[in-house]
Amino acid sequence: MMISDKFFEGILWYLAFLLSTTLHEVSHGYTAMRLGDLTAYEGGHVTLDPIPHIRREPFGMVFVPLLSYYLGGWMVGWASVPYSFAWSLQYPRRSGLMAMAGPLANFFLVVIAAFAIRAGMIFHIFFAPQSITFSHITAATNAGIFSVIGTFLSILFSLNLLLFFFNLLPLPPLDGSGIVPLVLSTDHAQKYLIFVRRSPLMILGLFLAWNLFGYIFPPIHLHCINLLYPELQYH
Repeated sequence: MMISDKFFEGILWYLAFLLSTTLHEVSHGYTAMRLGDLTAYEGGHVTLDPIPHIRREPFGMVFVPLLSYYLGGWMVGWASVPYSFAWSLQYPRRSGLMAMAGPLANFFLVVIAAFAIRAGMIFHIFFAPQSITFSHITAATNAGIFSVIGTFLSILFSLNLLLFFFNLLPLPPLDGSGIVPLVLSTDHAQKYLIFVRRSPLMILGLFLAWNLFGYIFPPIHLHCINLLYPELQYH
């Protein structure tokens, strides 16, 4: 890939990253707001404007994504919204629903991207390529704007599929660990939340998640692409 092509694809990557992480965090904040915790709302983070989220996490929203793309050709990063820990202790199941909202937002974007790709195939705008990559799971029949849209939809599909499954890992500080209180009694959920918050498990959890996910995600990604194209079977 030429430098200009890599730079242009990087712009598409960053747009997809901003949309995905912002919607993820807004979903957390909005759900918390609806369930009684106004912390994110009062802090100005229940908004699709990415600027407040960037201001809260400039390192995870700008520096790390751009560096990871420069080094590896894809983007990774993080964002967050504030919440009341006292509220989560008082209502651990509501807290679990708040945690679930973020990954569900990413799943929603996967479905939107998949629907757009299949709709494009019906109108002969897109077709299934001979080979697939993380940012090339559909191709345009003609060069130009539809080629750009096809690349963006490919990135949106793959990135949000990754965010959905990665965040569902039941390891702190990922959302999957925050969903655990949904299956616990109130007393056990409160003890669990205190334990996770005060222990060094967050660092260990990130280390395990990062190392395990490289083995877990590729077959998931391939399987989901084969679901997108049931008439084909990629290997």
